[in-house]
Amino acid sequence: MRWFREWKVWEYMRDYFPINLVKTSDLDPTKNYILGCHPHGIMSTGAFCNFATDATDFRKKFPGFRPILLTLVGQFLFPVYRDYIMTTGMCECSKESIEWLLTKEGTGNALVLIIGGANEALEAKEGNFRLCYKQRKGFVKIALRHGVSLVPMYCFGENNIYEQVPNPPGSFVRKMQQFLVQRMGFSMPVLHGRGIFNYTFGILPFRRAITTVVGKPIDIPKVENPGQEEIDKWHEVYGKALVELFEEHKTKYGIKESDHLEFI
Repeated sequence: MRWFREWKVWEYMRDYFPINLVKTSDLDPTKNYILGCHPHGIMSTGAFCNFATDATDFRKKFPGFRPILLTLVGQFLFPVYRDYIMTTGMCECSKESIEWLLTKEGTGNALVLIIGGANEALEAKEGNFRLCYKQRKGFVKIALRHGVSLVPMYCFGENNIYEQVPNPPGSFVRKMQQFLVQRMGFSMPVLHGRGIFNYTFGILPFRRAITTVVGKPIDIPKVENPGQEEIDKWHEVYGKALVELFEEHKTKYGIKESDHLEFI
């Protein structure tokens, strides 16, 4: 609902960090798109502010589009909370839901999918650029089946707003977190932010800038029954476009020239 997305509180949220949305290319409102958002971060704060609210003017920067943030199916199992997120226009990220939006809701739909999912939240640390991507190919298959263009995006600063307890792969903490992902579908990072009256420890996120850069669309051919070779090909094309987007913009947002994305 527009009235909910236009609440003044979302502008305060935007300005707290602050959060910005950067457009690099026009999109055609007579088409639908799947926008891949990276990284997941702890709570996908940048994605929520940019695409589940109107605080950063997505509709003005991309006229004719309706942004639809996709989230885990489990998020809709909790009464009241379910209604809260549905009021923003969010939908579940199931195959059935995505295909309905692409085929039954007309054009001008910008489906925002956080590719890395819950496992990537466990990588959300400042200076960490590891993305869960190698096995994430379902979105490419759907794009091929419907001939929908893909758009890579990167949220610079998303990993910086909380600090996680060290959880290297193979550690007891990471094993417990991955067990919870398998059982419940979402991860449980052990973290801290800042306090209300201090800047070092608490539950509030740190006030660190998040800038979401929207890349150029990748036109995908329509293949009703794509084979694995075709899926792998376009998965690689998308991955290269994401790397190019990151490399082009990283130094503008405080990332060192020597830092690069790593797909896991």
